[in-house]
Amino acid sequence: MLVTRWRIFGAYELVKGDDYPDFVVPLAQAVAKGTIVRGLAICGSGVGACVAANKVAGVRAALIADSFSAHQGVEDDDMNVMCLGGQVTGYAESWELVQTFLAAHFQQDERFQRRLEKVAALELR
Repeated sequence: MLVTRWRIFGAYELVKGDDYPDFVVPLAQAVAKGTIVRGLAICGSGVGACVAANKVAGVRAALIADSFSAHQGVEDDDMNVMCLGGQVTGYAESWELVQTFLAAHFQQDERFQRRLEKVAALELR
């Protein structure tokens, strides 16, 4: 069985007038289904991508601008989609944030599990 590490969703270049949900929703759905483990969404500010990704049940997306949040988002909250603002975060910083995101691991502490169960219950309402 061939397993790929990366799967690219979306455009390879900026197209004026494109709509980020067209790219972010398939990414979030792939994460929710387990097709991919984590996703990275990059758009202008990152805000819209984060909002759209969080509409998919099972996705825990966050807009990240610093290494501490990139690490803690995964470690404490099992963040599975990281959103970056392409027009806000520079290339070097983005690269560092992606590396931090990919290297972090969710802690299986009881308190983190309890919190995630409470959040997941909101999706059932």
